[in-house]
Amino acid sequence: MKKRNSTLLAAAILLSLSSLTAQAGNIRIAMSSYSDNTRPWLEALAREYEKANPGDKVKVEVGSWENMQQKLQAEIASNNPPDLAHVATRWVGDFVNDDLVEPVDNYANAAFKERFIPAFLTAGNIKGKPYALPIAASVRAMFYNKDMLAKAGFPNGPKTWDDVIAASKKIKATGAYGYGIQGKDLDTDTYFYYALWSMGGDVLDAGNKAAFNSPTGVKAATLYKSMIDQGLTEPGVAGNTRYDLHNLFKQGRLGMVISLPPLAKEIAKDAPQLKYGITGVPNGGKDITFGVTDSIMMFKTSKNKETAQKFLNFMFSKNARLKFDQGEGFMPVTREVANDPVFKDDPVLSEFVTLLPNARFAPLVAGWEDSAQAVTNALQAIYQGKAEPKAALDKAAAEANTKLGKK
Repeated sequence: MKKRNSTLLAAAILLSLSSLTAQAGNIRIAMSSYSDNTRPWLEALAREYEKANPGDKVKVEVGSWENMQQKLQAEIASNNPPDLAHVATRWVGDFVNDDLVEPVDNYANAAFKERFIPAFLTAGNIKGKPYALPIAASVRAMFYNKDMLAKAGFPNGPKTWDDVIAASKKIKATGAYGYGIQGKDLDTDTYFYYALWSMGGDVLDAGNKAAFNSPTGVKAATLYKSMIDQGLTEPGVAGNTRYDLHNLFKQGRLGMVISLPPLAKEIAKDAPQLKYGITGVPNGGKDITFGVTDSIMMFKTSKNKETAQKFLNFMFSKNARLKFDQGEGFMPVTREVANDPVFKDDPVLSEFVTLLPNARFAPLVAGWEDSAQAVTNALQAIYQGKAEPKAALDKAAAEANTKLGKK
């Protein structure tokens, strides 16, 4: 009897210790870096949270966008993903399809979700259910060099693709580059969608089958290839990332580039003398822009989901969001911050806000990331003259439909 009681006592102690371990407020958050401001902001936020919540500990990991997806996949394979992960929203569909993500509704209440601007919150919805929260948001617009465009006859920037071509020809004659096209890394496919969507095309059809190889898609890709062949873009398009285009623009060597709000922050820091304007994506028959969110999601394997949600509540408080959005140059994702004078009266962000009603978002479906890579591969082949637009896009569509589970 005495031995049995000792065994029971030991078991009770072990159970108690196990329970304490499970309840310990230790969480890990993995985030990709936008700028030199990202890590200091997140580190400071974690320490502020710990001070306000004694006993809770937040481990911060900040890496590069280029490596984040691979890092998460490796950690998932070893059954050790973080509690919270910062991801491109376009990745969420695959994570949800693999049953790895905790739905937002399971731990966030209605009041918390009400903080968000609806257009950005629903960007993380799959089949009507939110699986990710928008941590950064933007829409795209055309940045143009005022001096170059004025001399080219477009003092208020280009309004149509014909304007872009006409202005680029004038700019080329001065020895500079006209229109910047990204051809490498994440978002290469997006630069193609600007033309595709503006011409009335779609990336996927109503049944989620590839539609980017439609006659409109071929027309959009042919437009870009024609500009490259005429020397109206920067050289070596297939080797240039978004950051390469930003650098050319800041150096005064590129007349026009479609990009996101943080470019304004870069210009203010690196080229404050540069005179630039902002206008919409060129019209090819429709006024469109590309709406982008990056998201934060909770893995189902998290042992401390309540603590993770507490940290999210803290992360999306007004002060935290003000510091983040101001530091990185993104559009506000919460109503409270959007109504703050800092952003409401901001001349750059106000230009982007006017474009939001015409925003299109990347498809949030399983298999999309691999499909986007197929589009990128096709575009690189087109830009380098290794394949004709129709053949390259048809091949990409076949690959995409396989990844999307469509025949």
